Amino acid sequence: MNAIIMAGGFGSRLGMGEKPCVELLGKPLISYVIDTLQRTESIDDIYVAVSPATPQTASFVQEEYDDRIMVIPTGGGNYVGDMVYAVKAACINDPLMILMADLPLLTPQLLEKVIKEYMSCGKPAMSIFSPIHVCKSLGVRPDTVFNWDGKLIVPSGINILDGNDVDHEQDYVSLVLDDIELALNVNNVDDLERCKNMLLKRNSGSLKN
Repeated sequence: MNAIIMAGGFGSRLGMGEKPCVELLGKPLISYVIDTLQRTESIDDIYVAVSPATPQTASFVQEEYDDRIMVIPTGGGNYVGDMVYAVKAACINDPLMILMADLPLLTPQLLEKVIKEYMSCGKPAMSIFSPIHVCKSLGVRPDTVFNWDGKLIVPSGINILDGNDVDHEQDYVSLVLDDIELALNVNNVDDLERCKNMLLKRNSGSLKN
């Protein structure tokens, strides 16, 4: 399965320049996502979709990863339009994973679990969500909340869809997972600090990799 990282947003709420290049423990946020994808056995080619708002991100990926990662410039008009353009530019006609660039806690094991669930779901698309109680336990106040069979769930920023039919809305299944790595992305300075603390705990052996 191929993967596209959406890295075209400037991240105005964080207020630290281009969000994908904001450093966390000395490493740009986008590198956490790229490095995790590279260590995920089921992931093949990795692409990064940038926009006019993220030239530094484009330069960083090209310099740091050479031809191992393909950078796709998009118009930066809107998320869905940029995503559709990136899928077509990459000529992906099979299922692919779409991720945001601000998910530094992801692990290969978690992505493998998501891919395994997708392969058995019987639908062309899958959206990954976190229960709102997991977000609240981390002190996170999500911007978007959905009601799913009477339960409040929050988009994680990870989706899988069929690249062959990217122009159309696809029948999808909602996968709701309790993993805290999915519930914590970086939208503001407090989120950055939370991720820092979680990574330090992980590196000390207090959290599972």
